[in-house]
Amino acid sequence: MADTLQKGIQLYTRGKYPDALTVLLSLDLPEDDEEALEIAYYTGLSYVQMKRYNEALLYLEQVVTATTDEKRLEQCRLTLSIIYNMTGRDKLAEYEINELLENGNDSCAAYCARAFIEWEQGQSEKAVKDYETALKLDSESPTALNGLGYVLACLDRELTRALSLCKRAVDILPNSPACLDSLGWVYYMLGLDKEAQTYISRAYSYNKNSKEIYGHYIKIMKGAEG
Repeated sequence: MADTLQKGIQLYTRGKYPDALTVLLSLDLPEDDEEALEIAYYTGLSYVQMKRYNEALLYLEQVVTATTDEKRLEQCRLTLSIIYNMTGRDKLAEYEINELLENGNDSCAAYCARAFIEWEQGQSEKAVKDYETALKLDSESPTALNGLGYVLACLDRELTRALSLCKRAVDILPNSPACLDSLGWVYYMLGLDKEAQTYISRAYSYNKNSKEIYGHYIKIMKGAEG
């Protein structure tokens, strides 16, 4: 059992998610609770990586219910909140984040996750506040830098600061489609079309499946043509 479990974990860490899942699902449920949670944890994460979110929920919820590992609890709750948000279950997404924050797990990642959910729900001022809090906890978090910069740009507010934030995010993650998109959008809001085209083109080249990036790309490039 232990050797097979380790094989599944190794396959997961090497990015071979379908193979890892095959091994993990072949295991019988052990009597040892810790070992059972380990199986559930890596099975859930494998499903996440394969974008099979409904199956992932079943396993990650087991971990959240029973684990005593604070770091693992935080990771699972954050992952659950993202899945719930992506699948339109906003109340459950909020619940997972608030459970973290109300129980003292006030991490940068938790505030960023809540800010993202708030922004998606149209609660822009709450999103700004939570991104600001996230940056106080970790001033070099690319997620917080990019998130706050993008929100400020969309609100047409503090554009100089938004530019600085998004530039710092791109410096940290130079190939991130999300960060490149945000920086392109800030330049667009500033009326700097050439720079906007440069960064939105890079973002689109990295991710042509994002509706948001595609929408920005079309708007910026059409504006440049005009």
